[in-house]
Amino acid sequence: MKRPTQNILAIDLGASSGRAVLGKLSERALELEEIHRFENCPVEIRGALYWDAPYLFREICAGICNGLAASGNDLSSVGIDTWGVDFGLLDEKGRLLANPVHYRDRRNQGMMQKVFKIISRPKIFHATGIQFLPFNTLFQLAAMKFSGWTELDRAQTLLMMPDLFNYFLCGKKVSEFTIASTTQFYSLEQKNWAFDLLEALDLPTQMFPKIVQPGTVLGRLSPEIAGKGCKVPVIAPAGHDTGSAVAAVPAAADEKPGSWAYLSSGTWSLLGIEIKKPIISELALQYNFTNEGGVANTFRFLKNIAGLWFLQECRRIWSLEQKRDLSFPELVKSAKAARPFRSLIDPDHPVFLKPEHMPKAIAEFCRKTKQPIPNDRGAIVRCIFESLALKYQMVREQIEAVSGKKIEKLHVVGGGSKNELLNQFTANALGVPVYAGPSEATAIGNLVVQAMGLGLIPDLQTARSLIRKSFPLKTFEPMDQPQWRDASEKFSRIISR
Repeated sequence: MKRPTQNILAIDLGASSGRAVLGKLSERALELEEIHRFENCPVEIRGALYWDAPYLFREICAGICNGLAASGNDLSSVGIDTWGVDFGLLDEKGRLLANPVHYRDRRNQGMMQKVFKIISRPKIFHATGIQFLPFNTLFQLAAMKFSGWTELDRAQTLLMMPDLFNYFLCGKKVSEFTIASTTQFYSLEQKNWAFDLLEALDLPTQMFPKIVQPGTVLGRLSPEIAGKGCKVPVIAPAGHDTGSAVAAVPAAADEKPGSWAYLSSGTWSLLGIEIKKPIISELALQYNFTNEGGVANTFRFLKNIAGLWFLQECRRIWSLEQKRDLSFPELVKSAKAARPFRSLIDPDHPVFLKPEHMPKAIAEFCRKTKQPIPNDRGAIVRCIFESLALKYQMVREQIEAVSGKKIEKLHVVGGGSKNELLNQFTANALGVPVYAGPSEATAIGNLVVQAMGLGLIPDLQTARSLIRKSFPLKTFEPMDQPQWRDASEKFSRIISR
């Protein structure tokens, strides 16, 4: 008997925007319809940078209302994914103590060094397997402790961002595995919170909820959101947006684990491989890799690389200066016409974390490294794209060295998969075919994990097979190999200065 089409709603919150995507799942295919989109603009108040959680929840509710209307009040479930590391704190009555603080807030500066005086870097890595970034939740909590943020003393529950919104929707206080793993205090050995690390920093340990796996049914939408009689389940997908995106990588069953890598391309670039067991080695620590939780008992061995954040910030600055909105296609076209390999930057240099003026920061980096200063928009954008592609190649070599695997192809998913110039540069730099798509990977991964939780899809490989049938891919073959090998040597010299 043919199964009726199921309507599943994904709420996907990114660092710059959010949207509600209705997935229509049949036995043959998955179809998408974006039914709500909204901006996610942080707010700076007296030197602190916050997320506007009440506004975001209002927009989530609007997306759910649109989803109910579009499905004829026939939603099978709803699930939320967000960026990692950030969190909200609740008091004893479940009330939000304050708006969550943005991971780019200045309170995190210098915090890693303070923590390392108490707990060594190797000890933290061997316990958690997580890449060291200054805004990881561990360092955010340490910053609150050392700076006397009183919310920490009053908090009864800490919920990561997707967990916080799940609680608002259905009243369940839990932490989903993939988002919990981004904190840098999830213990790989204990498969629970790393309470010993928290205690060593004199951080409260009573506020951490039970950890659940992606696909867990948490409860039903509260009546005040969807109306009395509504019984729509709230399901935890891979709550970390990268976890959802990787779940949607359309790798075929005959693609051996470790022979393919993924690049989740958006504000951040996340490049890695899917593995069954974390890689906790001295070389992994030296190269600063991360082992984040994945779907279906997997881990994502990857490195975070500053991604299209560069282009987004440059576009924002230039649009303000020109008093008109510059389009991304316009900027990509200008980059295509610019001179190749004139100037390169290290995408992960600290000066690019939160500069006031990104184009000036890029120019200053080139000046200090004794390179030609890119003097127009096309030159700057080309510098960004070439530098990202060359950084991907460097990280690919590190992955192969640490894992012992040979990467033969790269799947690019997310919004950046639509950037054909960057995709071609990436194929050129890595010297392997690049398969681009789907661009809506995060929402798709969210949807298929919900479907797995509902028993509609039996496993991850079946989900990926469905995704390959439903969404077209575009292939980019390597070109201009000698020039890119020369550029790779130049890049290595620049970032080692």
